[in-house]
Amino acid sequence: MKPKAYILTIAGLDPSSGAGITSDIKTFEAHNLYGLSVCTAVTVQNDTAFKACIWIEKQVILNQIKILFKRFLIDTVKIGIIESWATLLEVTILLKEQNPNIKIILDPVLKASAGFTFHSHQNLEILEKVFKNCFFITPNYDEIKALFPEKSVEETIQFITERTNLYLKGGHRVHKKGWDQIIYNKNIKITLEPSKENIHKISEKHGSGCVLSSSLAANLTQHNTIEVACKKTKKYIEYFLTSNTSLLGTHNYQLK
Repeated sequence: MKPKAYILTIAGLDPSSGAGITSDIKTFEAHNLYGLSVCTAVTVQNDTAFKACIWIEKQVILNQIKILFKRFLIDTVKIGIIESWATLLEVTILLKEQNPNIKIILDPVLKASAGFTFHSHQNLEILEKVFKNCFFITPNYDEIKALFPEKSVEETIQFITERTNLYLKGGHRVHKKGWDQIIYNKNIKITLEPSKENIHKISEKHGSGCVLSSSLAANLTQHNTIEVACKKTKKYIEYFLTSNTSLLGTHNYQLK
């Protein structure tokens, strides 16, 4: 049997396993990949309530990354919550040092669904460097508006896509809910709408943003083109959102 490719998640630990590193690992496994993980925070939460976030020291995060790269070949990494944009920049720089061709998929989690705010952006220079180090960022509409409150969504999209590829999740859209917008190579645009057979079966899920980003990372790991990877990701997230009616989705699905 051919060994599974390795993929890395750098994110927080959610005890409910709906979001964060354990959710990412389940997503990777469903895509037939071996998931490695670096913990950036321990949260006190379940699928409906968020009480606290205990951040892991920056050097511990960096040391976790270094020891994994000594042992494993890692071409793709998904990043979730990290305490600050400055720390995130150091993490992306280290990843590029370990593998100059690594694809970094950043899910810019600014606020938990239960209302806990993680952090806001610091300065434009740091944010710009982070984006340039990433291969994709995957905000939802609330997050893209929060990145630059003084800019319009269109202005923020332009700022991002001049520096990296964008998968803008449509679950928080007021109009055309569930329509995802992808812009890559600065000006190639794809719109992915919900499938008609699934749109009425979709149920809100804790951690769905994490799952989409980790699915995208997984599909890119498997050497799909950007367009194919995004389409497979859309298919997977719809499976996840329609897997049951609870807040915790299931991952027992192998993409064909």
